[in-house]
Amino acid sequence: MRKSLKAYNYLSGFSLGRAFFNWAICFQAPYFRTIKPKFVELKPGQAIISMKKRRAVTNHLKTVHAIAMCNMAELAGGMMAEVSVPDKAKWIPIGMTVKYLKKAKTDLIATAEAEDIDWSTSGEKQVTVNVTDTENILVFTALITFSVRN
Repeated sequence: MRKSLKAYNYLSGFSLGRAFFNWAICFQAPYFRTIKPKFVELKPGQAIISMKKRRAVTNHLKTVHAIAMCNMAELAGGMMAEVSVPDKAKWIPIGMTVKYLKKAKTDLIATAEAEDIDWSTSGEKQVTVNVTDTENILVFTALITFSVRN
């Protein structure tokens, strides 16, 4: 089991554990701090994170900025890959294609799911990340390509 998944599982048992995990991930990769993510679920094949709609992540239309959603998608997809690959494997995102489907006017949830991917083999893997609003309306999708080396 990857260290990050062990940490998430361990810390989730404490009242402030997930808050500490969120902080630790953003300390490791500081740019993610700009969206103030909250991990809702993290397990092999799935990562779910939430982000509050706040002024710092909005655009001139007062909706969530497209790049904030890209940031959110990369974090969800990347952490899902991190906890899904074998212990000794290396991975890196090498591409991302996004679609903006609706204006994001509320808090958001990003869900990365890839339970059907064989992470034990080397090569390119594609992960879809869906971002929904508080009414469960799909506002954004990302297809992230990862290069995995085992």
